[in-house]
Amino acid sequence: METRVKQIELNGLTFQYRETGEPSSPPIVALHAMGSGAETWDQVAAVLGEKYRVLALDQRGHGGSARTSTYTFELMCDDLLHFANAMNLERFTLLGHSMGGTVSYLFAETFPTRIERLIVEDTPPPFQDKPIEISSNPSDPLPFDWEVVPSILRQLNEPNPEWWARLIDITMPTLIIGGGTSHIPQNKLQEVSELIPNCELVTIQNAGHFVHDDNLLAFMAAVKSFLNS
Repeated sequence: METRVKQIELNGLTFQYRETGEPSSPPIVALHAMGSGAETWDQVAAVLGEKYRVLALDQRGHGGSARTSTYTFELMCDDLLHFANAMNLERFTLLGHSMGGTVSYLFAETFPTRIERLIVEDTPPPFQDKPIEISSNPSDPLPFDWEVVPSILRQLNEPNPEWWARLIDITMPTLIIGGGTSHIPQNKLQEVSELIPNCELVTIQNAGHFVHDDNLLAFMAAVKSFLNS
C-alpha cells in the first residue's frame, strides 16, 4: 500500500500530509501526538488504506508543516478545518492520538456535522491536575518546533473547562482506545466515554500511551470492528 507525501497551502501556511488509499474511498483524517508526525500512522494507514482514503496531517510545528510562532489546540483545530475544506471533505472519520486526540475532541464539539465517526487514542480533554513542569529547550536538534511543548503544556496546566462541558455535543459514534498501563489516567477515559452520548471505550491492557505502536494488532481490531459496526 503506497503512501504519497504531499504539501498544501492552508491559510497562507504550508502543511505536509501523507495520503494512503484510493482518492475515491471514504476519508479518514489522522492527527498525531505532540513531538511526533504523520508517519506515525503509516502502519495503521497501510491496513485502513485497503478500504479508506487515509490522510495523515503533520500538524503545525511538526514534520514537513510550517513552524509558526504560536501553537494552541484551537489553532490546530482551525488548521484541520482549513485542511478538510481544501480537500473537499464534506464528512470524514477523525482519528486522533494524544495532542491530536484533544484537537479531535475540540473539532468534533465545534463542527459535529463534519464528522462521520470519531476515534481517540489514549487521551481525555485536558483537565485540572497537578501542574506539569515545563522544561527548558533541549540543545539537541529536534524533528519538531520545541515551542510547541511549552505552549501546549500551558494549556494542559490551565485547561478550558468548556472542553469537558461540551463533550455532550459530540453526537457522532465515538470510540476511545485506552492503553491500560499508560501515564494517562484511564478513569478519565471512562468519564469521557460516559459523557459522550454514543461512545464505546476499549482498553488494550499493557499497551502504554502509544497503543498503535505497542499493540498494532489489537488497536486495528478495535478500529475495524468500530468502523464496520
